[in-house]
Amino acid sequence: METQTQPRSNKTVVTFAVIALLCFALGATIVYYNYALTQQTNSSNSETSNLKDEVNKLDSTLLALESSQGGNGTGLNSTGDTAIAIYAEAAKSVVTIEGDNVTTIDTLFGQYQSYSEIEGSGFVTEYANTMYIITNFHVVDGMSNMTITFSDGDAYPGTVVGSDVYADLAVVSVNAPASEFYPLTIANSSNLTVGEPVYAIGAPFGLSGTFTSGVVSQLGRTITEETAGNYSISGIVQFTAPINPGNSGGPLLDSDGQVVGITTATISGSEGLGFAVPSQTIIKELPSLIATGGYYEHSYLGIAGVDMNYQLAQASKTNVTYGVLVESVTAGSPAAKAGLQAGTKEVVVSDTQYLVGGDIIVSANGTKIIDLDALSSYLEENTVAGQNLVLGIIRDGVPMNVTVTLGARPQP
Repeated sequence: METQTQPRSNKTVVTFAVIALLCFALGATIVYYNYALTQQTNSSNSETSNLKDEVNKLDSTLLALESSQGGNGTGLNSTGDTAIAIYAEAAKSVVTIEGDNVTTIDTLFGQYQSYSEIEGSGFVTEYANTMYIITNFHVVDGMSNMTITFSDGDAYPGTVVGSDVYADLAVVSVNAPASEFYPLTIANSSNLTVGEPVYAIGAPFGLSGTFTSGVVSQLGRTITEETAGNYSISGIVQFTAPINPGNSGGPLLDSDGQVVGITTATISGSEGLGFAVPSQTIIKELPSLIATGGYYEHSYLGIAGVDMNYQLAQASKTNVTYGVLVESVTAGSPAAKAGLQAGTKEVVVSDTQYLVGGDIIVSANGTKIIDLDALSSYLEENTVAGQNLVLGIIRDGVPMNVTVTLGARPQP
């Protein structure tokens, strides 16, 4: 039987032609995308290379800057390394001060003496080629049998050379070998800024050589201490480094390891709220403390006042919402002699009683005074006893100037 081959239909031919065209198109597309991908990859590699070059350049610049500033090039660890270096240098300058406090107690059966132990801190400084210990007045006040213990554990008797209750400062001499003394440099605290890192070293609860760090949280604070009577201690540095009893008298240091203050107080129950006498007070008073045993130039105005605010302004029927409202004037004081007027009318604002109607102090020698802290700090930092001070005041709604010849605080 013979087999015959039938011719293909036109439909079959067209189908193969379409398939061939699709294959060609697909191949061309694959070739094109491979080419485009290759070009994009090359471009990305080029950009990556350029970015790496830029990063390397920035790294080199950063290292050069850190090197020029004495850094170690680690960046992230530089703050920690600064703290380590500061402690290594400064800790050997910090001493522990110990002694007895003798209190005489009267009873029906006569007097007897009570003894308690006092402990605080201090640091070494040099003045006129002589080594001294700087500390707080309240650390050495009433202290007997004083001993100064250096960082190596050696202890020697100490003697108060001079003190100032109104600045909470004291200078102590100690007869120790020269090898014990590592004096710290005292910087000018007027250069401090809020947010600047600071470091404290002391002996809280007797734990000598304790190191804490924080930042300056405010400047120009005013605090009161029992030893200073009714007078405030002004120009105080507020900081966040944790301190505790026993830290008093120790140094507050800046990032250069220089003294910018003396830790003096904290508020019971607070966290990160410490205070230090500014170093510029040490610089100002040290010569007198050593030469005369005291400092006698604290200016005295003779008023009692409160911070003005919106509520007091409303009660006083004035639009002045800042400054110091004078509530009372001490008889015979410089303020009284200059004619400053005290409050005359009692008002209650937020459950607190005030005397309103007195003068409102708004400036001192042209410097704006916003509150009592500002006035106290200005007097402490810029005036001395016997100096004339021009106070800008608001009296009965009328601005005027009053010139006061400042007195000297009475000695305790």
